[in-house]
Amino acid sequence: MLSRHIQPMRRALLKLAVMVLACVSLAGASATLLLEEPYGKLGFFTATGHAAVYLPGVCADTPLVLRSCVPGETGVVISRYDGVGGYDWIAIPLIPYLYAVDRPEEIPLFADAKMVAFLRDRYRRRYLESIVPDAKNGESPGGNWYELVGSSYDRVIYGFEVATTPEQDAALIRKLNSSPNESHFRLVSNNCADFAKDIINFYYPKTLHRSVIADLGMTTPKQLAKMLVKFDRRHPEIGHSRLVIAQVPGSMPRSSAVHGVVESFFKSKKYIVPSAAVSHVFAGCVFAVYVGTGAGRFEPARDALVFNPGSNPEPPLGREDRRAYQRQLRNLLTEDHPVVSGEDVDKAWSRLQAKARTDFDDEGRPVLQMKFDGHMVRIGVAADNVLNSNGPTQLTRELLEARLQSELRGKAPRRISESEMSRDWALLQQALGASDSDLTARSGQQTNEARGNSP
Repeated sequence: MLSRHIQPMRRALLKLAVMVLACVSLAGASATLLLEEPYGKLGFFTATGHAAVYLPGVCADTPLVLRSCVPGETGVVISRYDGVGGYDWIAIPLIPYLYAVDRPEEIPLFADAKMVAFLRDRYRRRYLESIVPDAKNGESPGGNWYELVGSSYDRVIYGFEVATTPEQDAALIRKLNSSPNESHFRLVSNNCADFAKDIINFYYPKTLHRSVIADLGMTTPKQLAKMLVKFDRRHPEIGHSRLVIAQVPGSMPRSSAVHGVVESFFKSKKYIVPSAAVSHVFAGCVFAVYVGTGAGRFEPARDALVFNPGSNPEPPLGREDRRAYQRQLRNLLTEDHPVVSGEDVDKAWSRLQAKARTDFDDEGRPVLQMKFDGHMVRIGVAADNVLNSNGPTQLTRELLEARLQSELRGKAPRRISESEMSRDWALLQQALGASDSDLTARSGQQTNEARGNSP
């Protein structure tokens, strides 16, 4: 196995760390600041990303009415949004918030924009129509409501968890349920990061605050994460951990690194280059602030465990294991697709998926309906049904190859867990075996037919 590269002692220590951190989280309540990477290219303010808070001990009767969780529930993500139903905050269960589905078993292996829009609108129609009703023509409305669900299709998310108590959760529930829930969003002075700051400060007063120098007085998600890490270091007696939630593989644009305000200005050529041309003094001041505040030294993924839907967080895949998987996948793709370059396999699947229609099997897991060899076929696209559908194994193999290529592309080994990579690789091996069996069966059938037709 590829995991042989990890030394047994190191593996044991990492698993022990996971068990300890999992016990810390499960032993009581907690609050996790979610630092969400930006996506799109709308300017240096949007490069600050998004902030939310995950509360595993707080659940919701509706997205606007909170209550304590019962055993088996996973809590809610709560955040402030701009222009969604006129509300200041909305609470969404964890799995729907990340993936726009109800259960981990329903998460697609490879997503494109059309599938994501379909999953989001399906969830909206089932649970959020009172907040986000249909447009006048009965179709999906416009606006920012899409930010409520499926965040992991758009970006990488980092979590910074601190332990709390059930009593604190109950007090927060009373406070939010009894206060007016009316939107007063303002980008500079009352944004999503301000709301997240207030939630964390409710549990630990005066812990988080905005930076007048690094962010020009604006509260940013990265500033909150940096301060919460410092708070953890000053208070080791409080249980805490870090998580990274990977962006779902697919053809959706990949998110980019999260920045503060001055850092965004400094790292954006379209802002800093003209400014330097006009005033070297101004550009020098920006550089001094960037260096002095240490904005570029903060790594959100440092010491983070990888979030696995439906199971405990795990250590990330090791670099040597990652390189070994990359080599094996590259060799496999070269043999399997001699005409198509390895870089084009996931793009080829994206083009094929773009022509398909998303549907669901009898257990609510996503499937794709597409035309193959002149016939309409259905293939499963979740880990639980990808090998169980009656569709051509060739399509199943291409889907899994595209997912693995997307997972292993780039230099971000900290966003994939060993178990998830092992699962995906095992699925591909099973699909390859099924393809060989199908080929053998077809060859045998053709041989028998030829023998039957021979004189």
